[in-house]
Amino acid sequence: MTTGAQSLAEPIRSRRNHWNNQVATHAVMRPDQVAFRFKGHDTTWRQFHERSLRFADALSRRGVGFGDRVLLLALNYTEYIEAVFGINALGAIAVPVNFRLTPPEVAYIVADSGAKAIVTDTMLVPLATGVMGQAPALETCVVIGGQSGEGVLGYDELLVEEGEPHVPLDIPEDTPALIMYTSGTTGSPKGAVLSYENMNAQALTCIRAMELDAGSIGFCTSPLFHIAGLGSLTPYFMLGGTTVLHPLGAFNATEWLDAVEQEQATAAFCVPVQWQMICEEPTVKTRKLALRMLCWGAAPASDTVLRAMDDCFPNARNVAVFGQTEMSPITCVLEGDDAIRKLGSVGQPIPTIQARVVDDEMNDVAPGEIGEIVYRGPTLMQGYWNKPEATAEAFAGGWFHSGDLVRRDEEGFVYVVDRKKDMIISGGENIYCAEVENVLFAHPKIHEAAVVGRPHEKWGEVPVAVVALLNPDDTLTLEELGPFLNENLARYKHPKDLIIVPELPRNASGKVVKVDLRKDYSA
Repeated sequence: MTTGAQSLAEPIRSRRNHWNNQVATHAVMRPDQVAFRFKGHDTTWRQFHERSLRFADALSRRGVGFGDRVLLLALNYTEYIEAVFGINALGAIAVPVNFRLTPPEVAYIVADSGAKAIVTDTMLVPLATGVMGQAPALETCVVIGGQSGEGVLGYDELLVEEGEPHVPLDIPEDTPALIMYTSGTTGSPKGAVLSYENMNAQALTCIRAMELDAGSIGFCTSPLFHIAGLGSLTPYFMLGGTTVLHPLGAFNATEWLDAVEQEQATAAFCVPVQWQMICEEPTVKTRKLALRMLCWGAAPASDTVLRAMDDCFPNARNVAVFGQTEMSPITCVLEGDDAIRKLGSVGQPIPTIQARVVDDEMNDVAPGEIGEIVYRGPTLMQGYWNKPEATAEAFAGGWFHSGDLVRRDEEGFVYVVDRKKDMIISGGENIYCAEVENVLFAHPKIHEAAVVGRPHEKWGEVPVAVVALLNPDDTLTLEELGPFLNENLARYKHPKDLIIVPELPRNASGKVVKVDLRKDYSA
């Protein structure tokens, strides 16, 4: 363990290889390089390091220590990331929370995590203060961009309190750094416990797959409460590059291009529907952009979108990532020409993990056969917070059970067929929703599609299609769809009802929220 005698002007002399130590090194080796830029304001590595340690000191004075949990309920700010590092400098655990959740949902996470403090912003103060009574030890509420008042403390005011910046502990790599709660699309939220080792391995995966270096400028539009947002920053923590945080809000392709051009960003992640909007923006091909890496994930991309990306960004590489929170999150990568050559695939498992496709008895299935993909490796979470039974179930047989039903081709490329619980059993036949959705997605009138099961007296369940049309003024009936389905899908897999909606409900990571569709359309 380090002592107070250690100088903050020196890199931490530790063999521990995790993000706090890496940032400490950047603060010395590249002190004046911009670490983060948000709304035109630059924060250098030295400033970032010092501010995070001052925040750690402020938390320590209020009783937060090793192993305690601190919630983050805020929009994207540089201070959000400072707070994560300040929390970790104490050996405490950061718990990012989706700010779009309802008060009961946030209250559940507060109670489940046993939080001791919460960091929020001025817009979300009512939500944050409204859940303060849900955990016995939750007494501190810090507001980014706000001033101290009744029941709350101003973030910037804490940083100028008397005292010295906290000297970070020499924390073992297997110590929990984050608890990332799943979106709840598969039931009650579960907190995936991620260690420093997990996030370090995730950073290496990103660096290798995306060919990043210390000169890279990342452009972050994802919310930091999501592993896709916070996880996308990890390679810059390791390399010492620059991250531009884009303000959250309704996605606007012109504003996105304006910012990427102005900042000369070299790498960016978007979900496919956002890339489609960007490629359709009239000025995209006339921009003076520095993008070298286009990353996408969270949803499948059509051949049309992929070819448009290649056409609009001829000097950039195209990389798709697939994974889940429990894996920190990346498990598979699909690069370059393979995105079109292996259309529909999520790629090949990354080299740092082991992956198998197995049946219910944990036997490996042959290429082309459907099974559950299971994982183990350095990016795998330690378990679910406060849920030993769910952890034991997820780790049955010594492998993490993803819940994804997939098939693997002869070259090792993985194709997701469905989530296990999304499989419909109709008349004794298994119907994989993703297979039906892929067929619907190819129809010329359909923009996006989702399939859910509806209870049926005779067949047990029947599939129901919920679709959004490319042209909102167009029409489509089940009868009109019939001949197309006959050509592409076995009859027992045909949807028995067709529901037209303006758009499908999606969570913050861009994934369709099927629990909402089941609630609305499966009765």
